[in-house]
Amino acid sequence: MKYDVLIIGTGPGGYVAAIRAAQLGLKAGVVERESLGGICLNWGCIPTKSLLKSAQVYDYFKHSEDYGIKVEGTVKPDFSAVVARSRGVADGMSKGVQFLLKKNKVEVISGTGKLVSGGKVEVTSADGKKEVHEASHIILATGARSKELPNLKQDGKKIIGYREAMTLPKQPVSMIVVGSGAIGSEFAGFYNSMGTKVTLVEFLPNVVPVEDEEVSKQLERSFKKAGMTVLTSSNVKSVDTSGPLCKVKIVTPKGEEEHEAEIVLSAVGVTPNIENIGLEALGIEMEKGKIKVNDFYQTNVKGVYAIGDIVHGPALAHVASAEGIVCVEKIAGKNPEPVDYKNIPGCTYTSPEVASVGMTEKAAKEAGYDIKVGKFPFSASGKASAAGAKDGFVKLIFDSKYGELLGAHLIGFNVTEMIAELVVARKLETTGHELIKAIHPHPTMSEAIMEAAAAAYGEVIHL
Repeated sequence: MKYDVLIIGTGPGGYVAAIRAAQLGLKAGVVERESLGGICLNWGCIPTKSLLKSAQVYDYFKHSEDYGIKVEGTVKPDFSAVVARSRGVADGMSKGVQFLLKKNKVEVISGTGKLVSGGKVEVTSADGKKEVHEASHIILATGARSKELPNLKQDGKKIIGYREAMTLPKQPVSMIVVGSGAIGSEFAGFYNSMGTKVTLVEFLPNVVPVEDEEVSKQLERSFKKAGMTVLTSSNVKSVDTSGPLCKVKIVTPKGEEEHEAEIVLSAVGVTPNIENIGLEALGIEMEKGKIKVNDFYQTNVKGVYAIGDIVHGPALAHVASAEGIVCVEKIAGKNPEPVDYKNIPGCTYTSPEVASVGMTEKAAKEAGYDIKVGKFPFSASGKASAAGAKDGFVKLIFDSKYGELLGAHLIGFNVTEMIAELVVARKLETTGHELIKAIHPHPTMSEAIMEAAAAAYGEVIHL
């Protein structure tokens, strides 16, 4: 069978691209070797949020008396049930993708896909059978996997990656998490909330190092307040797994220390899945370990495209989806606007949550902007006080000359649901004064956005 568009991989880049292609009248097919939905739905975004929700519910029980609720008897987590719930949520979402692909008449081909020549993909099924499929346009959307460091080799039992962290057979008494990006910080927060003794190790000076420095410092304070040990400007020298516990040598600013833990979770980033998919045979051009593409995801080989974690840009589900849509709209002869990589929101689902878009204060200054900075703490928010969630703040950075919103940095309860307003504001080139004059409902957490904008211009009321 010949397809107009054939996509290798059904993560949030691949399946979204396939559905959009079908909507545009193109005959679309997808190749998938594991579960529909890719890492995000099955081993990433969705099941981790399920785990974190269970941890949040447990936290509510632990602090129920703060809300005037007395809980009789012992409340303790059933770790296996928590894991089972997360797997059920993931399975449900994967079935949802299956339904959407079927509804849009997208053909699903099970197996491992590999480019074999211009316009042809060889698919090897689980039983070793090979079939060749033809397509006018082939999109590579093969995603990424947990990155391994030479001194932190994963054995899947004592030194693990994110996949194993989601399905451990029992809750560990102690855990060392290496890397404090979104993956590391979320798992550190989850296990710490569930009662595991967690040590978080970060090579750089701040946790969640891509975030604004004030946000990073606030999250570190919140982690320590919750009982977590946080070691920044530190790196793991070696791990000895020969005994019942892992003996981990960590080089810190104070010198070398040895820590022990049942489990070491390596969360030092991801590696693109670019091996054995036929790139070399077709001479597809690479750049710094990823596939080189233009603004519409065309590689140097006609009819072959790449999106998501295997191309340069933030390795985020919503970015892959946006890239997939732009790619197939261009293939279909539309005139899509290229993805604006300067306006990509990032969210970390810790407690408190972190969300941001645009420049940090440091980056704005380094770029030569004369800036106005407005900050509003949730300790001054009525809704946050009522919710018992006063940690955190909203910080907005404006260009003094034109009032352009250069960056937004939020840390607090539910801020991942608030960041979209600021992404839209930047997309529409909304000014600081327009944010101030846009009436926000009371009482809400989102009022803090209006108040932070007002603070930047000396008009804040509630500080």
